[in-house]
Amino acid sequence: MIKTEKILHLKSSKGRKVRVVREHYVREQVPCGNSLCQAGCHNDGKVLSSDVTHYVVPDGGVVRDFLEILEFRELQGIVFTQTANQHTRGRRHYKRLRALLKDPRHDCVLFANEFQQNCYCPRNKGESQEKWHTRCVYNAAVWYYNHLAGLRPVVMLTEDCDSISEFNAQNSGVYIISIQEYLASFCPDLRAAQELYSSIAQTLQERESEGTEKVYAEHLPAEVLEAGIKSGRYIQGILSVNKHRAQHEAFVRYQGSTNKNSELNSDVLVNGVKHRNRAVHGDMVVVELLPRNEWKGRNTALTEGQGEERTMEDTQSQPMPTGRVVGILQRNWRDYVASFPPLEEVQSQSRNSQKILLIPWDYRIPKIRISTQQAEALKDCRVIVRLDSWESTSMYPNGHCVRVLGKPGELETEIQTILLENSIHVSTFSEAQLREMPVNTEENPWQMDSSEVSSRRDLRNTHLVFSIDPKGCEDVDDTLSVRILPGGKHLELGVHIADVTHFVKEGSLTDLEAQSRATTYYLADRRYDMLPAVLSADLCSLLGGVDRYAMSVLWELDANSLDVCKVWYGRTLIRSSYQLHYELAQSLLNGEEVEVHELSQLKGSQRDQKLAELLQALETLTRIARHLRAQRDKGGALELEGVEVRAQLDEDKNIIALVPKQPLEVHETVAECMIYANHWVARKIQENFPHQALLRHHPPPKQEYFNHLIDSAKARGFSIDTRSNRALADSLERAMDPHDPLVNRLLRIMATQAMSNALYFSTGACPEEQYYHYGLALDRYTHFTSPIRRYADVVVHRLLMAAIQLEKEGSLNKALADNRELEELAQQINNKNRAAQHAQKQSTELFQCLYFRDKDPHTDERCVADAVIYAVRANGFLIFVPQYGLKGAVYLKDRDGQVVSISGDGKCEWNAGTLQRYPDKISTRTSTGTHTFYLFDHVTVRISVKPSGCHADTLCLELISSKPHRAMQPESQPAGRSRSDLVQEVVRWAEEASLQAEEKKERKSKLSKEERQFRQSKTPNLYVILQEISELALLDLSACQITNTEAQMCNTSS
Repeated sequence: MIKTEKILHLKSSKGRKVRVVREHYVREQVPCGNSLCQAGCHNDGKVLSSDVTHYVVPDGGVVRDFLEILEFRELQGIVFTQTANQHTRGRRHYKRLRALLKDPRHDCVLFANEFQQNCYCPRNKGESQEKWHTRCVYNAAVWYYNHLAGLRPVVMLTEDCDSISEFNAQNSGVYIISIQEYLASFCPDLRAAQELYSSIAQTLQERESEGTEKVYAEHLPAEVLEAGIKSGRYIQGILSVNKHRAQHEAFVRYQGSTNKNSELNSDVLVNGVKHRNRAVHGDMVVVELLPRNEWKGRNTALTEGQGEERTMEDTQSQPMPTGRVVGILQRNWRDYVASFPPLEEVQSQSRNSQKILLIPWDYRIPKIRISTQQAEALKDCRVIVRLDSWESTSMYPNGHCVRVLGKPGELETEIQTILLENSIHVSTFSEAQLREMPVNTEENPWQMDSSEVSSRRDLRNTHLVFSIDPKGCEDVDDTLSVRILPGGKHLELGVHIADVTHFVKEGSLTDLEAQSRATTYYLADRRYDMLPAVLSADLCSLLGGVDRYAMSVLWELDANSLDVCKVWYGRTLIRSSYQLHYELAQSLLNGEEVEVHELSQLKGSQRDQKLAELLQALETLTRIARHLRAQRDKGGALELEGVEVRAQLDEDKNIIALVPKQPLEVHETVAECMIYANHWVARKIQENFPHQALLRHHPPPKQEYFNHLIDSAKARGFSIDTRSNRALADSLERAMDPHDPLVNRLLRIMATQAMSNALYFSTGACPEEQYYHYGLALDRYTHFTSPIRRYADVVVHRLLMAAIQLEKEGSLNKALADNRELEELAQQINNKNRAAQHAQKQSTELFQCLYFRDKDPHTDERCVADAVIYAVRANGFLIFVPQYGLKGAVYLKDRDGQVVSISGDGKCEWNAGTLQRYPDKISTRTSTGTHTFYLFDHVTVRISVKPSGCHADTLCLELISSKPHRAMQPESQPAGRSRSDLVQEVVRWAEEASLQAEEKKERKSKLSKEERQFRQSKTPNLYVILQEISELALLDLSACQITNTEAQMCNTSS
């Protein structure tokens, strides 16, 4: 090792130049990171492949400005030098480069050239830093070529023309070219990289031409921001822009406890773009509070045009803490989808290029200025844009175009927009990843390994195993079993989960890809799997009638009390006997005559016996699930409500109906068993690894988030206690309106919206009292039951096997991830899960628009629906449409100041008048009279689509009647009509009102033996019929026209 000196010329925080002399040590042995190494370097970890024609060494300028191009996986054999890595643009750029070097899917390594004795170059007197660094990189490239004994040529990439001229002829094995020439010569088919280079180069060329007049205030230096945060003068937090008022309102959620202002118990309002001071939605910012007399309130009016609203003083809430951004701690920029404006709006800057303001798809993002020569070719297109900078002299941020997505309105363009806006990047699995997969074809079927079979508990001939999933499910994660043990005093409940970790080894390419995706992404018309199809839809899927590896939890329960006597965890072999779907399982439980596919080939007593065994298992499972639910209810478990709508597609993937999810008891039965397994596995891994187990907790929500729920319930005469989950659950149970069951459903939806998200965490990262799951009322919880579609479950499976091994052998074969690594992984999975939820919601909204887009709202009865008011605003109200699972705004006041007036029959028209808003109602006053809309009132709305070329299409909800909607006008009751006919007619009305033109299959008239014996059918039974009559009558009395006397007569007749 040789000691030398390294002289650096740095800038201080105050802008002064400082000369720094540091000791620098160089040595001869430095790992080269290459599989062709002839010198025996100690290359631990990642090494470059030998399957390349050359190696690439980019200089500092290329790493700084064109890192996005080097991220293409098609570019292989890249050597990043230590010198070039010093040219990163800030922390975000550095993290991106670091992630690229760590990712084994990218063929690149880091070479510490400045510590290699023959590569280190002292700086010459008078030599600029850029020239010095380019010379260092060139020397490293020459050394690398010689070190490999000339087995592969080395190509150095630089944008410095002088360096190309100076060094190109000095060594025959090292070539120096520009990145543009490299792409044209070595990657002529990589059009995306070439277009990206043109875009970045154009942006760099235009960056110097901006004006010098300041538009925004300069950000404060980092040390001033840090001191201000510590002293409590400044507040730090994440900037969140209101998408409905993107030009006016943004909020910063207060983080930390050092601020001495006791009034900061809520968000800080940042009013206007000027006070936002170049911060973009998602940035970590520092805010200074304005004087109290400058504080403003939230705008409570509904917004019809994004960013076009006129802020009115009478629509503002009470003043709240208001501030301005004085600094940005961390930029959280990502790829954005944006659209080119109409060609007439494009202002030409020069003959060769044009500066254009692109309009982002996300309303919360400001317009982005790019320079391009393809403005005319890309008009009316959607593109991916990356931000480069936002100087104080520029009204808008500068960026560059990455690639073209397609035309707005096309399905694939819209789907890709949703994925990219949620930072979801899914490509086909690589050949290297697929080579790790087992083979299962007709010619070469997969077979179980004999050694693996002998090491597992075999349940194939002893347990009746079955699955219950949605119709058409391919990735069957979980199966169930239940049986009476010999003696009859104990039951055994089993949950059997696909053993993904047997096929996906930790650290493999497939494992790294699954970790990167973190989850399977479910959209309305497709899904993007976390694992290759050979696993997710075949070898790991617990399909019926085939042998599969599983991870099982078996409980021995007391047959009477259902208390747990013993628990067993381990790897098993199973063969699922039945692959049921929810509706089929529920029909079996209801005693209906239905066809079970697996029994279709059996006849007579053998079929009856098998069917009786299956039915007994389902009934026992239901009994156990009810007990488990009752136990959680005692602890305060919440029964929350979400809005779930399924887009029903035809064979050509065209939407034909929107179907709200119909809750069945079997849904809860399966869910309770999965929750039980997750809870017991969480206990197991936490007990064995108290500081490095992956659990999932649900923090209690802030009390102020319940204000809307409490006020809404109060308007209906209910009191909601939110002091604990038990109190909230009891309150929601009591808040039942006998005249309208939708009231309770909406209150539960409001409670769900008030909740914080459940999150994964490492047990070493938070105290034990924070492990609690508020919604499920469990002290420990994790995810174990879906490893095919959730990477968290894969991690938990590995932890469970490690816990079993630790208990058996007293030690582990392999060290587990430490607390810090596990917490970083948990945060990454949380982010991906959040993105998956947003993408699923946006894809549902997309298909809702597609469903109504080709329908005439004035003539198509499917565009008219019943809606319920659930919130009141200054110029209208928010409604819920249960038939389609829609939420949206209804305006009572238009842009011209006219308000909705109501005629005697409930019809609506626009007239001059005024609005008066109250906490639980809103009144319209016109020359025709006054009408008041109350919370939970039923109204009739017309649904239409409002197209937008630059943003997502939206649904427009127009009030057409103040009365509930009647889907069909019932005929008057003839005098001689039978009462049973009346019941059937009302049931038919109820079905048509709930499904809106979707035809229902005829109910089967066959009765089971039990039903024939007692002359009482289970579906539709008497209770269901009367309940449907009651609900329909309460929703629209005129639709049923049944008096109390007639209802009683129906009851007696039945």
